[in-house]
Amino acid sequence: MNAHPASPRLGLVAGEASGDLLAGLLLDGLRARWPGLQAAGIGGAQMAARGFEAWWPVEKLSVRGYLEVLPRLPELLRIRKQLGDRLLAERPDLFIGVDAPDFNFDLEARLKGAGLKTLHFVSPSFWAWRPEKLAKLKAAADHVLCLFPFEPELLAEHGIGATYVGHPLASVIPLKPDRAAARRALGLAEQGTVVALLPGSRAAEVMHLGARFFQAAALIQKAQPATQFIVPAVPHLQPQIEAAARASGLGDAVKVLRGQSHAALAACDVTLIASGTATLEAALFKRPMVIAYAMPGFSYRLMAAKRQLPWIGLPNVLCAPRGWLHRPASVAPHDWADRPGAPFVVPELIQHAATPDALARAVLDWLAAPEKIAAVQQRFTALHHELQRDTAQLATDAIETLLAR
Repeated sequence: MNAHPASPRLGLVAGEASGDLLAGLLLDGLRARWPGLQAAGIGGAQMAARGFEAWWPVEKLSVRGYLEVLPRLPELLRIRKQLGDRLLAERPDLFIGVDAPDFNFDLEARLKGAGLKTLHFVSPSFWAWRPEKLAKLKAAADHVLCLFPFEPELLAEHGIGATYVGHPLASVIPLKPDRAAARRALGLAEQGTVVALLPGSRAAEVMHLGARFFQAAALIQKAQPATQFIVPAVPHLQPQIEAAARASGLGDAVKVLRGQSHAALAACDVTLIASGTATLEAALFKRPMVIAYAMPGFSYRLMAAKRQLPWIGLPNVLCAPRGWLHRPASVAPHDWADRPGAPFVVPELIQHAATPDALARAVLDWLAAPEKIAAVQQRFTALHHELQRDTAQLATDAIETLLAR
């Protein structure tokens, strides 16, 4: 990782497909500022396309949930130890952890303690769950880049320096997506109803949601036989998703795509989607959605106990009145989460509520209510403007300031 001093050397870790995408967009801005920049660590295809040197692939870290991580824990700890050793030996100018707090925070704290500068890109969702992450973040990162406008103020209350840089997806996704062009590109008829199924980018998500989504699709098709279904699949999960599609009985009504999630969201009328970054992408494409999530019961109970807000879906969080994100100290998190009148812009069906019948009904409700679709599209357009900043420029400015300290 030797380079001219004017060309920074970075250590970089992204922990899943969404982090790989964010890191790739960040690298675009960094390379525009420093063409000779070098970066290495853990990443995926988006980062590799920008010249990133992956010592381990991003798939090594793509695991979620308490029970799900246990079989992988020895391997993950070994990777983190070996990565930390290598970074301390090579001493890059800056380490950037992109999301993946359970992996990155301890690594960042170790590097920071050894005198390396550290930056965390994407504030953990402490305002939604696991507020204890704030203490670890403060110990781990010299600075935080935030995707959402309310986060720097909340972090400042805890003595954590942060910069709002906007969400890079808001600059990548057009304000007015071209549905007709997307359908032509995917070989779909320009007329007729198209539903996009996005059961997640992790094997565990597809295992818990895939069958439910396809069963819901079968019920939707029974109610509206002309409906076409498209399913963008991350490459390593495509065989699993194709098998579920064949077993669904939908036949030619379902089309599994290799990747192309943005094309699918541009082409569809409504999406049935796993909670995560993809829901924000759907909102930026101005698509009505039904958000679902499910995991093993033990993991769900542990996560639910740490819940801070009534919602888990990013579109609902970001469209909420700001007062909901500033919980008074006198209000217990569970009381806050159960407070009546929480505004849901899009429906969420979580865990046992995510039955095929309920998922199908929620999708059909959207298709029967064009006035509701128009209203949510208007709100999502306003959200798009809120999040649209020159993320690469703002992030690079913050990084340059940190490097100059």
